[in-house]
Amino acid sequence: MNLWLMKSEPDVFSWDDLVRDGKTEWDGVRNHTAAGNLRAMKVGDRAFFYHSNIGLQIVGIMEVSREAKPDGEGKHWVSVEMKPVEPLANPVTLKQVKAEPKLAEMDLVKYSRLSVGKVTKAEWDRVIEMAKG
Repeated sequence: MNLWLMKSEPDVFSWDDLVRDGKTEWDGVRNHTAAGNLRAMKVGDRAFFYHSNIGLQIVGIMEVSREAKPDGEGKHWVSVEMKPVEPLANPVTLKQVKAEPKLAEMDLVKYSRLSVGKVTKAEWDRVIEMAKG
């Protein structure tokens, strides 16, 4: 299973919106690296849901429920379907992530503008620990 972090602006589509809807088409990604990450996703992969711009925090865990399909015209852009798994017990802020030496190499820190990034198992486990308080 691969692990990911996916960003959404909460005033556009929030964690609460995902929970209310039960699933969503994760589309509109127009960055080649992020689109490559979407193409690499497999059903059952997990992803952190990150509120970008407003909040700047990891708030929940999602799961890939459908693999990549074309998104719009052209072969470069794809979308996946995501479903909610569970909220984090306590959101983990970007400030907390940046202050944690074990997360210094995390895509969220190194590639701050990347909307869909990879997460290692060690990074995943550390964020989960941090969310427990």
